[in-house]
Amino acid sequence: MTPSTRPRGAVSTSHHLATEAGAAALAAGGNAIDAALAAAATLCVVYPNNVALGGDLVALVRSPSGEVRFLNATGEAPSGQSLETLRSRYGDRLPLRGIDTVTVPGGVRGWSALHEYGATRSWAEHFEAAIRHASGGHPTARSVAAALIDEAETLQRDPGCAEVFFPGGEPLRRGEPLVQAALAESLERLAAGGAAEFYEGELARRWVDGLQRLGSRIAEDDARAYRATWEEPLEGAFRGLRVLTGPPNTSGFILLRALAAIEAGIADPLGDGAGALAEALRAGNAVRAAALADPRFGGADGAALIAMPEPEETASRPSKPSGDTVGLSAVSADGWAVSLVNSVYYGFGAAVLDPRTGILFQNRGTSFSLDPASPNVFAPRKRPRHTLMPVLVLRGDEIAWVPATMGGSAQPQIHAQLLLRSLEGAAPEEATHAPRWMVREPEDGIARVTLEADVPRGVRAAIEAAGFPVDTVPPRTEDLGHSNLIRVDPRGYSAASDPRSDGSAMVVTGAR
Repeated sequence: MTPSTRPRGAVSTSHHLATEAGAAALAAGGNAIDAALAAAATLCVVYPNNVALGGDLVALVRSPSGEVRFLNATGEAPSGQSLETLRSRYGDRLPLRGIDTVTVPGGVRGWSALHEYGATRSWAEHFEAAIRHASGGHPTARSVAAALIDEAETLQRDPGCAEVFFPGGEPLRRGEPLVQAALAESLERLAAGGAAEFYEGELARRWVDGLQRLGSRIAEDDARAYRATWEEPLEGAFRGLRVLTGPPNTSGFILLRALAAIEAGIADPLGDGAGALAEALRAGNAVRAAALADPRFGGADGAALIAMPEPEETASRPSKPSGDTVGLSAVSADGWAVSLVNSVYYGFGAAVLDPRTGILFQNRGTSFSLDPASPNVFAPRKRPRHTLMPVLVLRGDEIAWVPATMGGSAQPQIHAQLLLRSLEGAAPEEATHAPRWMVREPEDGIARVTLEADVPRGVRAAIEAAGFPVDTVPPRTEDLGHSNLIRVDPRGYSAASDPRSDGSAMVVTGAR
């Protein structure tokens, strides 16, 4: 292989401008961490229905030495809030959105931890593309424009959201310039002052004050005290591979439960065995609803959740709006690999955008229970249970695939389908573009399956035979999640981004 064609790395994200930012970092001599950070910062500008500075982050990172570490940058509940207050205000269940669903944003601390762990470019360089797109504007993406119409009533009640996304009272249409001047200024402050500016500096004082004016109990001390943590990943074996994912408070255990069920005897899980796979995934969802919680507050560990029998009663939850979350994949020839997920949870998060800073905030707090008997019951400084989960797939100590996905509670299901298709020989483009289905969390006690219209008839029949009511949606709909996938083999890299998103994938070549 000549120096001009030697692969330097690859990056795949759910928005092409973010992919371009990550690829530029690789081309400039950066590694997978540099690419992931540049892409993540850009996504917070160009994909606000899915991710923002006011959201959370998780990541799996494989270093050149072969070590894999899990980064937990999921935020905490306000120290000044109480279960009693929330129960008196809302009864048995938190609202889906609003100021009391905002938790301390963890994502920026996560970026800082990644940067300190292995980045080669300066902190400020990670933000160059993001600042440019926020200040100068960029064309509104298809996904964003559609979400603005779907969420118009909710967003227009918030002055910050209305000003940015509904200029002149009308939602931005696809291709129209989305300009975020206040967010650009915040990004410039962040680039100059580091993560400390977001959690301890003037920027912190501004966004905390903005939330408090709306009734939030998040205090400056909550922001100042927050830290992301490096933890041991959760690992399982599947068909000779090592599958690594996030431990609690994330949902990675559901993927490992499903893979264990397949190993135990589900033949053809993407064909005639799809009903049995759907049943395994439904049971995993039930365990999550009953038992997933912050281990620092007594929540079960990953091994216990994998082995846990399904609870007799299954909790129901109102259906979740579309949107939420972006996953991105990055790998570099020096041995670094990153599967990263950034999120604001529901589309546009809590639908709270601080006008002074331009920061949009997540609604992860809605995942807390208000039932005092629940492991996931609200408590000050506690992290809610999370749908987020990064994944790395290794052969021994070597990377085989770097997947990442959004999809809310369906993330384990999307990962399972990507892996199974990849093991059948599908290239990343085939795996990410294939027809998809997912088991939804129960509504009125019934778990339904949503499947795309081009799912094979035999798969649909197997799922229906297992007793699942089925809802059909058009092929490649955004409701079935955005995935990204990089395959690593001796010839180099192949990468693809999901057609359900506005994304792209790039393999970067050239001598350093």
